[in-house]
Amino acid sequence: MEQPNTIYPPFTIGVDLGGTNTAFAVVDSVGHILAKDSIPTKTPTIEIWADNLADRISDMIHATDLDGHIEGIGIGAPCANAVTGCIEAATNLPWLSPIPLVNMMESRLGLHTVISNDANAAAIGEMTYGAAAGLKNFIVLTLGTSVGGGIVCDGHLLSGTRGFAGELGHVTFPFAADRLCSCGRYGCLHTIASADGIRMTTKKFLSESDEPSVLRQIPEEEMTPKKVERAAQEGDKIAREIYVFTGRCLGKAAAEFAAMTDPEAVILFGGVAKAADLLLPPMREAFNESALFLYKDRVRFLRSKLDDADAAILGAASLPYI
Repeated sequence: MEQPNTIYPPFTIGVDLGGTNTAFAVVDSVGHILAKDSIPTKTPTIEIWADNLADRISDMIHATDLDGHIEGIGIGAPCANAVTGCIEAATNLPWLSPIPLVNMMESRLGLHTVISNDANAAAIGEMTYGAAAGLKNFIVLTLGTSVGGGIVCDGHLLSGTRGFAGELGHVTFPFAADRLCSCGRYGCLHTIASADGIRMTTKKFLSESDEPSVLRQIPEEEMTPKKVERAAQEGDKIAREIYVFTGRCLGKAAAEFAAMTDPEAVILFGGVAKAADLLLPPMREAFNESALFLYKDRVRFLRSKLDDADAAILGAASLPYI
């Protein structure tokens, strides 16, 4: 991203810790990325990774002439415990847990560091820079490899005892009762609205119908939500039915979530959410059919306004503002 002509202090560092790569950037208060870089996540030890990251962040701060002007570091990471500052039992990282990530970064860089799981980071990012700007009560549903949730009530992130509140992907529903989740339970929203959920729905719909579809030409192991979305956008009947089904399930789920938090809006975020044009109309319809009368027609359904390529970094960069 090009450096804008006008930048707005304060400045933070956003870090997106993924299983393969770790991306990071200097970000100003309105979401301008001033500089961005990445390093491989897979290293022999966590100490080597932390040294590499600290060195590259220091170089980036010097290069942008912001020594002494960084408010803090925010890190979005899997299984991040915001209270202890540790990563707990992250199966997609190459090191043993728990990982005392906050202490490791603060000791190396001397900067206030905050960690959170990806969905909570996304919620704060939307409130700081995106679709939830000006809102104090909303839910972000992150739809991607997994399904997560970030809940903001009265302007505050709902984090819970260990920072794991809002695991909305693992709330169970009758419409998914026949689907086994990776967590070991049946019926989780994850089994419907994640990338794997879309694949499962596609397999089911194709097997239960004789309707012609371009999806039948795609090998099962090569099926992706993007290919289903493309077929739906081109008018494929089964592909469109898959997204109507998924959107209606999300709407029914949102109706239950609304009773818990009374949100102003539900925001879709993540790779699967790129099909928001297909998901939102049936989602709104099913929500208003299912919701308690107190919430009907009172909740907005929105797509993320964070730049797709930088959404995770921007979400992490917003964490020091909590």
